[in-house]
Amino acid sequence: MRFIPTKVHGVLDYIVGIALIAAPWLFGFASVGGAAVVIPIVLGVGLIVYSLFTKYEWGPFGFIPMPVHLVFDIVASLFLALSPWIFGFAGEALNVWLPHVVVGATVIVVVLFSQPQPARTRPVAATA
Repeated sequence: MRFIPTKVHGVLDYIVGIALIAAPWLFGFASVGGAAVVIPIVLGVGLIVYSLFTKYEWGPFGFIPMPVHLVFDIVASLFLALSPWIFGFAGEALNVWLPHVVVGATVIVVVLFSQPQPARTRPVAATA
């Protein structure tokens, strides 16, 4: 069931991190200000930082085990998806809150299908 290799997951991490940072301008809600704008930027920066420190193909400082990285992804994505209701901007226009929900939910799906270990460190099945 986990068919997304960590090498692909890592590329997605950096793309999503950059997209989250740019989201207020990409989706035209930068003028709304407050949590709607700050949350994706902070989570995008955070995603890039913890990706740099993850033990996978795209983590140059390989310190954080991939399963821990995946937990960070889930927690951050749940927070992102629920943030319109937690911080009260769910009543704004769709372009303000829907990106939070869609990106959060999409990252959760990606995590569920991502391999928990890079190929080079995954245990090899014993042959009989």
